[in-house]
Amino acid sequence: MRITAFIETFFRKYLPSPFTIAIILTLITIGVAFFFTPEAINGNKFFNVLSYWEEGIWNTALLEFAYQMMLILVLGHILVLSRPMNALILRLTKFATSTVSAVVLVSVSTMLVSFFNWGLGLIFGAILARKVGEYAQSKSIELNYPLVGAAGYVGFMIWHSGISGSAPIKVAESGHLKSLMEDFASADIIAMLPESINFDTTIFSYWNLILFFILLVVVPFTFVRLAKRTASTPLSLKSYKFTSNADATENDTDKLDHSKPLAIAFGCVILVAFFYQYYTSLLSLQITPNMLNFFMLGLAIILHGNFASFLKGVEEAIKGASGILIQFPLYFGIMGIMKSTGLVVMISDFFVSIATSTTLPIFTFFSAGLVNIFVPSGGGQWAIQGPIIIESALKLGVPLPKAIMALAYGDQITNMLQPFWALPLLGITKLKAKEILPYTLILMIVGIFVYVLGLLIF
Repeated sequence: MRITAFIETFFRKYLPSPFTIAIILTLITIGVAFFFTPEAINGNKFFNVLSYWEEGIWNTALLEFAYQMMLILVLGHILVLSRPMNALILRLTKFATSTVSAVVLVSVSTMLVSFFNWGLGLIFGAILARKVGEYAQSKSIELNYPLVGAAGYVGFMIWHSGISGSAPIKVAESGHLKSLMEDFASADIIAMLPESINFDTTIFSYWNLILFFILLVVVPFTFVRLAKRTASTPLSLKSYKFTSNADATENDTDKLDHSKPLAIAFGCVILVAFFYQYYTSLLSLQITPNMLNFFMLGLAIILHGNFASFLKGVEEAIKGASGILIQFPLYFGIMGIMKSTGLVVMISDFFVSIATSTTLPIFTFFSAGLVNIFVPSGGGQWAIQGPIIIESALKLGVPLPKAIMALAYGDQITNMLQPFWALPLLGITKLKAKEILPYTLILMIVGIFVYVLGLLIF
């Protein structure tokens, strides 16, 4: 398909790396702040803007946020590399007896897992797609492998509206909204902010769950229609090994590292502490990044069965968090400039001037989708775009949960166009971006229809 070939060429040849894009966005923000913000900034305007940028980069609360997002990705990845998850994936592959059954199995499983944790879903979908390909090859089953690979990526079109979604999980933290807005919002706006926005009004709201279940039906149905209209592809795959489960030689100096009772006991201590500490919050559906990561840490240690395997999983998984580690501070610097120079208020006033309470969620959805192409990180996008959306929603009387979920929907849907987060999947499946893009683009169109309709109805 020519359109997908063009998109792949554009991303590969003309769009810089996300790190370079973050630098370009930083320079653009500095320029816009210098030339278009009020002259009321005291002293040397240019150096003041640089000062706001530096302060934003080292914002303690935002650096804590970056570390939380890194752990969500890393701990999810570590879970996939455990032996029980390996066994589960191998059992699931036996149900893939054709392209039709394979795409249904992979897409539904990946979306369900991604709803719980996006890092887990990202690697789970990739490995499941790879193992389905290996199983089909060993059983001489005809399979459209790129279509199966695309099915392994669809978790990223629902992740931000799931339990580990960056924006919904941060606003569930007590005081996060006021901390985010306090440096530039008026006293009237601050007074309108709730202490937190719990999951019962965002992730577990009836309308978000309805949209998720609609996609659980519509996405596999779309894949089935595609499977019946596409031909099988040749397979030449070697067995994919779970790095963290490689057998290690135990010696006298590391017996404790390989001790199963010690690992299980410590993992259980973490889970006991988790339920004791967060029992009340769980009942009220106030799920925060710290809660999720604490639970994932205990579960990952138990499933790995010993610290040696767990640490190998950490070593493997940490590679995928490099983008968050180095790019998030740049996004925070951009946010620092926008907050201190008044750019956030200027942009939100623009949205207020052209939108209504009905159209603002739609504007938010499409603008978030556009921003995601250049800032392919939900957490980074929340840092940059979140304050604008909150300010605009409060001024127009749009419920904050709806505005936040509109951002989440827009951010996640263009992942089907932006192949940045598909890189781990492409590496594991040995597919190329141009092989899965024709199918993910179709899924993006389907998803846009579902989300826009949902925002208008609910």
